[in-house]
Amino acid sequence: MSINSIASAEMYAGELDKVFTAKSATAFFADNALRTKFVGAKTVIIPDVEFEGLTDYNRQGGFENGAVTVSNTSYTMTMDRARSLQIDREDMDETGIASLAGKILGEYVRTKVVPECDAYVLSKLGSIAKAKGNLINGDMATPYEAFTGLVNQVQTAVGYDSELVCFVDSHAYAALMSSDELSRSITVSDFKQGEVNLKVKSINGIAIIPVVSERMKTAYKFAGGAGGFKPAEGASEIFMLVLPKTAAHLVKKTEKMRVFTPEQNTAADAYKFDYRIYYDVFVKESATEAIWAWLSAPVSITAQPEDINTTEGAVSESLTVEAEGEELTYQWYKCTTASGKGAAKVEGGAAATYKLPADLTAGDHYYFCKVTAAGNNTVKTDVATVSVE
Repeated sequence: MSINSIASAEMYAGELDKVFTAKSATAFFADNALRTKFVGAKTVIIPDVEFEGLTDYNRQGGFENGAVTVSNTSYTMTMDRARSLQIDREDMDETGIASLAGKILGEYVRTKVVPECDAYVLSKLGSIAKAKGNLINGDMATPYEAFTGLVNQVQTAVGYDSELVCFVDSHAYAALMSSDELSRSITVSDFKQGEVNLKVKSINGIAIIPVVSERMKTAYKFAGGAGGFKPAEGASEIFMLVLPKTAAHLVKKTEKMRVFTPEQNTAADAYKFDYRIYYDVFVKESATEAIWAWLSAPVSITAQPEDINTTEGAVSESLTVEAEGEELTYQWYKCTTASGKGAAKVEGGAAATYKLPADLTAGDHYYFCKVTAAGNNTVKTDVATVSVE
């Protein structure tokens, strides 16, 4: 059975969109973008309607005229991301390539696409709250107090009939779930995300959406080349983020798949899958006052640990990181690859400078450091390579 490149591309694109919707913490914002209109390649128009309030009825003149203002605001999309993946012909016979490709592409969306999109969307929302000064100071010892404080601020802005959502990072979620104040307040409710109905924990009808800390920063750098993303210098951890469910518009112009068989692939004897997603999230000015956050103290790496070349039997060098932030603590890790995989804590590596073991064997060794501010906001350095000859 041959794989039809056009039909398969359409099938995979549809299935991958379902994976995205089911696994992404922010995919429901796409439901708010149904009325958007594209103008050109990068511009999307989102309508906003404003009314004048009621006035006194005039018994002689009757009704006073009131203006209805429909403003079409233009927004420019910025996130145009893609990757080409290949599966060698010999890895699977032709009859099984469709199943294998589906599993690989689904895993790619789950582990690479969804984390990046969530990180971008949440960072943009968190940065709006930060720029507007819509912040509260919370305490991990009393997380419910921070939650109610944020909810009160949002409801003050939009009233009590809007459906709210609360994104919570790993630290705050653990504190919230173990809080004695919530033992009778947490319920499980339905949460609609596109065509997918999810079960989520909620407090007083407000959906609590836990997100891993790596995706809850106020700013990220999104890399080209090797790809991926990492927190930007000086980014804060977003402990909690509360806003109306309809406040943001997630617009995806392109979520395309191109499929090439080995016969069509001129570069290799392999099936080739090109995946592209062109997206952005927009918030109308009228909704920015309804986005509130609890942020951590910021921390930034000002000097990365440098690579070292040394000699076996005479290792005397040290790795050093410089950082800025409040109440900084450090922990060094040794990993098995330059990408940081297989990381394990280094015993005694709890300072800004780590003296390398004198008995390092010949070969390449990899290290990075986690720097934490005020006990809760952690950033990682780049991986440094120690080459021993």
